[in-house]
Amino acid sequence: MKKITIIIPAYNEEESLPILYERIKKLMDDMKNYEFEILFVNDGSKDKTIEIIKQLRQEDKRICYVDFSRNFGKEIAMIAGLDYATGDCVIFMDADLQDPPEVVPELVKYWEEGYDDVYAKRKSRKGETWLKKFTSKMYYKVLQHLTRVEIQRDTGDFRLLDRRCVNALKKLRESQRNTKSMFSWIGYKKKEVLYDRDPRVAGATKWNYMKLVDLAIDGITSFTTSPLRLSTFIAIPTFMVLFVYFVYVIAKSLIIQEVIQAYQAIILLILFFSGIQILLFGIVGEYLGRIFNETKNRPLYLVNEYNDQKEMNEK
Repeated sequence: MKKITIIIPAYNEEESLPILYERIKKLMDDMKNYEFEILFVNDGSKDKTIEIIKQLRQEDKRICYVDFSRNFGKEIAMIAGLDYATGDCVIFMDADLQDPPEVVPELVKYWEEGYDDVYAKRKSRKGETWLKKFTSKMYYKVLQHLTRVEIQRDTGDFRLLDRRCVNALKKLRESQRNTKSMFSWIGYKKKEVLYDRDPRVAGATKWNYMKLVDLAIDGITSFTTSPLRLSTFIAIPTFMVLFVYFVYVIAKSLIIQEVIQAYQAIILLILFFSGIQILLFGIVGEYLGRIFNETKNRPLYLVNEYNDQKEMNEK
């Protein structure tokens, strides 16, 4: 009997967990030909999330959990889930039930047909603002133009991964992670499944625009060096324009003998080049910051407890 691990990162999800469990329990009862493991990764929740998970485990031993020592972020929670998963395949799912468990049988069906990465693509996104949908669409367009790796659009973390995909992702240990891009980078045989994304069943989203911007920057700088080439793309036409401008100034002063207000031109040029320098230093700084974080070689996370057993594992 094949085993399926459902990985659920959780941060302050005490309201949604009982509802989530009931729907997943029905799913597991219907799919009797498979063994299931529900692996919660408690990402340093400040509410009763871990207490509820422990109560559910007492009722159902198919429930497992990894309890972080503090909040490390969803991206780190996902790699921790991969580290501790024991299934022949894993399914990432959000705790807020925006990813409907009822889609899982279709994901499993294509897995059985030989696909390694069966990803759920959103047909609609209920409960999300027009601005969030628009910025998400533009982000994926920019990311696709900057990287040579094909990026799946309108997809999140809701997907099924075969064990060989899991083993591949576990080898990628960088600290500043963008798992959505990693799914594309590892390759393997992929299959798309369309679904309607539901609104949150309870609570409020933990993602504000600042966190989304950070995630977008991580996605771009983690998988492409294209922004570094902006210095070349900007410098060449800039110096061409500057050269033409100086030729124009000299020719004008020689032909019509008109005095140019030099201080005005100097001020404009200083402001122009200062702006370019600040932009380029910012881009270089992003990459240097990532080099700095990687060279520290710290563990990605620390575990406070795993399935009722106290431990201090480093990964």
